[in-house]
Amino acid sequence: MALYKRNSTWWTDFSVNGQRFRESLDTTDWREAQAKEKELIAQASEGKLAASSLQFSRLAFSAAADAYVEEQLPHLSSRTIQTERERLKPLKAYFAAISLNRISADTVRRYVVERKAGNLSNRTINMEVACLARILRRAKRWHLIADELRPLPERHDIGRALTPEQKAMLLSTASRRPEWQVANWAMTLALNTTMRACEIRGLHWRDVNFQEGVVRVAKSKTESGERVIPLNDDALKAILELYERTKNLLGTNPLPDWYVFPGCEGGRKPDPTQPMSNWRTAWRRLTRVVYCPVCGCLQDPGKVCLNDECKADISRVNSPTAGLRFHDLRHHAITELAESSASDQTIMSIAGHVSQKMLAHYSHVRLEAKRAALANLSSSPTDARHVTKNVTNGVVQKKGKPQLIENMVDVRGFEPLTPCLQSRCSPS
Repeated sequence: MALYKRNSTWWTDFSVNGQRFRESLDTTDWREAQAKEKELIAQASEGKLAASSLQFSRLAFSAAADAYVEEQLPHLSSRTIQTERERLKPLKAYFAAISLNRISADTVRRYVVERKAGNLSNRTINMEVACLARILRRAKRWHLIADELRPLPERHDIGRALTPEQKAMLLSTASRRPEWQVANWAMTLALNTTMRACEIRGLHWRDVNFQEGVVRVAKSKTESGERVIPLNDDALKAILELYERTKNLLGTNPLPDWYVFPGCEGGRKPDPTQPMSNWRTAWRRLTRVVYCPVCGCLQDPGKVCLNDECKADISRVNSPTAGLRFHDLRHHAITELAESSASDQTIMSIAGHVSQKMLAHYSHVRLEAKRAALANLSSSPTDARHVTKNVTNGVVQKKGKPQLIENMVDVRGFEPLTPCLQSRCSPS
């Protein structure tokens, strides 16, 4: 065990169980260096410090991030790897050439402040910091700063359930334009099966059983998401229309390995071996379009009605479904199931949930359902008096005259003796 200086910085060189450790203590103060050295020796003795992690911790963040992603390739799906790389982009731009062993709690806090100044949501920043934490754990550095950092508060009231009028309007509007047809089919499946967008895009024709009228979700966000869902009339109709669409586009019956929603973005020929990436553009326009209150013309939001014969002011007209996420359709479907007579176990089996807490998170029971439930608690409309008063009055009305149950005195005015006293005191 030895402390030595390089330039003005203290370093430590020690061995534990035959392994040699050499690391910078990042301080010029001798007393602080001693304390840090003791901490490192304790970590090495507990197995929290390994020679390989020391080598990894010396890498610049950009190189360490690339190495971390390469190590995760055999363990994660391609979509998860892509998500990790997206989250690493701002981290690599900020930390760049800073080595992992020089990232402190203050450094991470400054990163959070800078990202928050860019009007990013707290959840996005927390996910980026979580990605940073995974890399620092690989370098055995995260436990050194974890106690000093707290995640930003996140909103947990996300999710939206449509009113019956909004749902009817959305379905009616989706059928008005042919470019919204794909989004309309996807919306119908989400509203009638609780499937996520990624589950809908990942459907193959082998997952659809027309004889039994069910669809199998073979790949989902979680293991509990892999499930079999019965198709109601609306969902089955959408599946049959998609079957005819694929048949017309490709001139043959769909093969089992083909996707139900084939990739066809960018005006290219549909490729049934690749899934559709998204229907974001169509969905955004569908949920934001407005109807002119004067002539009823369907159009994008603007200042003046596009109808030349109308030209009404529509600057204050907003769609009631503006800002509706496609994932909110899943919220809505689970909410309708929660408002029905279906049991919690049935809902969780359909939606793929694993806990009561998750069911409660999605079941945004609407105000109308709550009002109807509470209405059953009210008293009869013919009697406005409080129920306590009614009960009290009822008891008083039934009260009759006192009745003599038994004489407690004899003819002389004395209380009769009990049998036990008679047996002891009677001369007979």
